[in-house]
Amino acid sequence: MRSIAGAARSVLDTAEPAAKVKAARLVARQWRRGELAHRFDVAMPVAPARPERPELLPPNRMPKRGRAGSERARIAGIHALAHIEFVAIDLAFDLIGRFGGEFPRGFVDDWIGVGADEAMHFALLDRRLRQLGSHYGAHPAHGGLWEAAEATAGDAMARLAVVPMVLEARGLDITPMTIARFEAAGDLPTARILRRILSDEIRHVGAGTKWFESACRTRQTSPQQAWRTLVSRHFRGVVKPPFNDSARHAAGLTREYYLALAPDGENFP
Repeated sequence: MRSIAGAARSVLDTAEPAAKVKAARLVARQWRRGELAHRFDVAMPVAPARPERPELLPPNRMPKRGRAGSERARIAGIHALAHIEFVAIDLAFDLIGRFGGEFPRGFVDDWIGVGADEAMHFALLDRRLRQLGSHYGAHPAHGGLWEAAEATAGDAMARLAVVPMVLEARGLDITPMTIARFEAAGDLPTARILRRILSDEIRHVGAGTKWFESACRTRQTSPQQAWRTLVSRHFRGVVKPPFNDSARHAAGLTREYYLALAPDGENFP
């Protein structure tokens, strides 16, 4: 029987977007059917395979998206979101294959679900791009999204602290504003996709918080203090408001975690 680690590696080694989506869905089905062994006998790659397009650029070289509300700006915005979801597929399966052996079987159950969600999110956004006459790969994309995985490759708690509990939590903060912009532009189909993604991402942040707190109980350490220490050590950016406190709280990520890291003591809305 193939191991879950080998199956996770197969997703990471798949470059072409549609094939990666299919691989992620296949692994999720195989796991749920009991066709994969809970065994971690295959190493994860330093970085996942990537398609030739999109061209990956540093943030300061990303082109302007155009006039707010224009079709050009909306397509560029959807493309940026699709790229985030594409990388998120690999982040979920790398988490499984790299760190699954340190946790109970339920860890894989949760993150397999996350990986399948991310594949579905990417597919929805790519289909929306095609409806608008574009496609994933038609525009440059942010090349630094995998950096958080590289910075936390040796520490499961650091990975959970940074990826779901900082990066995905930031999505909870900004997605409502993004939805409002698409609605204001009359793009209701995209807004509906983003509402679905927002609902799923609350569960994803919740999974990160759940397993981070589980690891803290094992180590008999304060989750909030451990999180702040790991984020300060491994995250290059800033944890900054505005915060979607209600969505974060629904995910178990309460203010006690992030209040002390907000710059200049800013208040929450």
